[in-house]
Amino acid sequence: MADHRSVDVAGVRLAYQVSGPPEAPPLVLLHALGEDAADWDVVVPVFARRWRVYALDLRGHGRSDWPGDYSLQAMRDDVLGFLDALALGRVDLIGHSMGGIVAYLFAEEYPQRVDRLVLEDVPVPRPREQSTPTRPDGKLTFDWEMVLAVRRQVDTSDPEWLERLSKITAETLVVAGGQGSHVPQAGIAELAGRVPQGRVVTIPAGHLIHNTAPTVFAEVVLRFLRPSGDGCSALKSETT
Repeated sequence: MADHRSVDVAGVRLAYQVSGPPEAPPLVLLHALGEDAADWDVVVPVFARRWRVYALDLRGHGRSDWPGDYSLQAMRDDVLGFLDALALGRVDLIGHSMGGIVAYLFAEEYPQRVDRLVLEDVPVPRPREQSTPTRPDGKLTFDWEMVLAVRRQVDTSDPEWLERLSKITAETLVVAGGQGSHVPQAGIAELAGRVPQGRVVTIPAGHLIHNTAPTVFAEVVLRFLRPSGDGCSALKSETT
């Protein structure tokens, strides 16, 4: 059972769920746009056998504050503040979609804080055709102003984000969702190729890989995250 906690980071309350043995190495999970920490519930029990798992609600999502000030860089720096507040040094880091963008921005800016990095169906940072999403009806579990701010940034991504992928020092696994995903798969392969220690694995489950194919996703990620003596180094680029 995960514990629900929160921490103040530069005046913004960040909610998170924590599972696993306190003495285990830390693993941080970052969710997609419009989701929250609970989105990882299906795979957290597997990871919590070996890691102390921290699943965040990023700002503007779930039980975290909705401060009205939103950018992917602010979310990146929230992650740093979160790690510092909990006295976590180097961590393993998994990000899905938007959370993957936050994760690679973090690994670019603070490479000394990331041991291994997993990016789940994350688009390559290149400008794309802009569109205005339609607000869903009813009460939302996220701030709609945050959605608009993040979409603008993703649509007009900073060219520096692409160039700085080469600054990532962490071993990096990029998990692609295959042709059923709306994210262009050639771009995902390019992203993996720009990271010096990047590799790509395809799990043909669409964009929501860890929910659609949780067993396969967990197996692939576990093989990657485990120390080299436990099978990690054997993982190669492949289609699962």
